[in-house]
Formats: sequence, structure tokens, C-alpha cells
Amino acid sequence: MDMDIWVVDNNSGDGSVEYLCSRFPTVHFIANEENIGFSRANNQAIRISTGEYVLLLNPDTLIGESTLRTVVDFMDAHPHAGGLGVKMLNAHGQFLPESKRGFPSPWVSFCKLSGLNKLFPRSRRFNGYHLGYLSHDEVHHVEVLAGAFMLMRRKALDEVGLLDERFFMYGEDIDLSYRLVQGGYDNFYYPTPILHYKGESSSVTDVKYLRSFHGAMGLFFDKYYRGKLNPLAHGLINLIIQGRTQLALALRHFKQERKTETPPVMQSWHPSEGDASIYALHNHSHILVNTDEVTCDHLLATMEKVADRQHTFHLTNNVSGRIVSP
Repeated sequence: MDMDIWVVDNNSGDGSVEYLCSRFPTVHFIANEENIGFSRANNQAIRISTGEYVLLLNPDTLIGESTLRTVVDFMDAHPHAGGLGVKMLNAHGQFLPESKRGFPSPWVSFCKLSGLNKLFPRSRRFNGYHLGYLSHDEVHHVEVLAGAFMLMRRKALDEVGLLDERFFMYGEDIDLSYRLVQGGYDNFYYPTPILHYKGESSSVTDVKYLRSFHGAMGLFFDKYYRGKLNPLAHGLINLIIQGRTQLALALRHFKQERKTETPPVMQSWHPSEGDASIYALHNHSHILVNTDEVTCDHLLATMEKVADRQHTFHLTNNVSGRIVSP
């Protein structure tokens, strides 16, 4: 495929840019002198890029060899599609519910913030945020795409605008998805799998995450629903958002600190032995996969087959010799 790749570094300070530049001379790099946030950083690259499609891809992802061709072919066949998201798997091979979402309307927001969506995960009425009533394995019209893998038609972006830079982190994908739909385009969920590692920055025990996520929800709500609701209802939603943040922070404060754990015992997976070898692993297995020895398509398919919190997949390759892990 004819494409260009842009890597934006938000002042990581760990030598990432120098490490990557020497190994990937065809990749374009933007090195920022400060962390300017998700929206501004992505917009930097979007404005310079020239492709018919734009793909936002998190650095903590792994896609298959066939992934890009598959999703681009789908977009080519659906000219009314403004954006597309995929089936995201975590390190255990389990489906990540943020792969397909609905807009956080006042009712949807209330159900999510109150926990009703978790009590009724497959309910159309109570789980309109994660769309739990839709199959993971079928193509669907959805409202919200995840910024971790967000494929968009440039023509649509030219019409509705880029990421709203008022969102520093979290919520910007919801906002842009909303504008794509308001602009007359359709967003799709396409069930091709990718791996999305999510570290402590996405943990409900992380203070910055909690404040950023709930702050983004409040910003989205103010942007699109202020003035359209009874002031009492608007204030109630904001109160719930603040209350959930404070409750989570309190629970974190009283939560017992983790005990220091010994390093996990890694068991290497050799594809030549067959996929059945994974089933034979003991509980709480840490599976080390060399991506030079197995295709990413095959790895992702295998992870789906054996999806279980007892199995955690870690990646390595012969060039870096490093282990990528959640």
C-alpha cells in the first residue's frame, strides 16, 4: 500500500526518537519539546500528511499484516463511511468494550456513571455506551470510534474539522466521532482484531487518568448539551461526574498497596509446536511471543482462541531484544 507513517513524540525524554530514527529511515518524525497532548500532537501529523485516509494508531498496539488492507478495502466499498474502528484485544486476548461505543447522551452518561451499564451489560436501554447488545464478531454502524485505532476519510475531516485541541487526553475521539456523524457520515465497527496494551495510565486507580477522563466527559457534555437541558438535569450530570471521580480517588486511597511481586516466569510459544501447546500451559501463564517467528495475524487469531485472564501475552523480536508488556 502507498502510505506515509508519522510518529509524534511528546517529549518522552527516554531516547525514543533517536532509537527509532536510525532503524526506520522512511518514517517521518515530529519531536515536540513538551507534552502538548493527544489532540494537538495528532493534528500536527494529520495536517502534514497527504493520504486519502488518516489512521490514528496508539503506540501500545499491534496490528496484523492484513489489517490495513482489510479496513481500507471496506472504506473504499462504503463511500458514506466517515470513520472505522476495529476489535481491540487486551493482553489476555479478551475483547475491549471501548472498541464500539455510543454517544454519552445525558441518559447514557447517567447509566455509565451510575453503574447500570455493568448491571445490565447486554441491555440496549442501559448499556448504550459500550453497545453490549451488539455482537463483537459482526460489522455494525456505531457512533463512537476509539482513538487507539481510528481510521478516517480525509474528505470527511476536511469537512468536519480535526481533533478538538481543548481535549488534552480522552474524549477527543468521542467529540470527533460525533462531528463525523453530524456531518452526514457513518461510523463503522469492523471485527478485525488488533492488540491494544493498556498500562497503568488507563487504570481506575490512576489519579491523572480519573481526572482526565471524567474532565473530558464533562467538557463533551458542556459542549453539546449545555442550554439544551433543564439546568437542574445539567447540574446533576456534572455532580455525578465529580462524585464518581472523588469516590474513585477515595477508594484508591484506602486500597491496600500491592505487594512486591516476583518477576513472572515466561514460557516461549513456538508456532511450529502448534496452537495446542498454549492450551497445555499452566494457569497464570506468561507467554512470550517472538514476532519474527510468527505472523501477527496468526498471533491475534490465537489470542482470541485462548482468551483468558489466566494467559498474558508479551512480545519480543530479534532486533530490539526487548520485551513489550502491559
